Amino acid sequence: MKKLFSILIAATVLAAPMAQAQSRHDDRPGHRTMERTVTTKKVIIKKHRWDRGQRLSAAERRNIIDRRDYRRHSLREPGRGQRWVRVNNQYLLINVANGIIIGLSGAR
Repeated sequence: MKKLFSILIAATVLAAPMAQAQSRHDDRPGHRTMERTVTTKKVIIKKHRWDRGQRLSAAERRNIIDRRDYRRHSLREPGRGQRWVRVNNQYLLINVANGIIIGLSGAR
């Protein structure tokens, strides 16, 4: 029993330096392994439903497309102080001064 135990301890002592030697040789510049991580970005599309009487903020009014060619899109003529704007797939008739939605129309 003592002989078996001493052989196991000797094998462990001899195997430890060999394991360390293998890890040192893997760090050479020619033998490096690169790990590549790929991240995916999740895009959330937030759809908004517009109604009459809602107010567009100044930031929203800056990022919308102004439609001066309203006849081309079969929209009625805006009154004084009003304009048509396109937001996503809707046309909104808004008051220029305060941004309140006066009318709505779907894009054609």
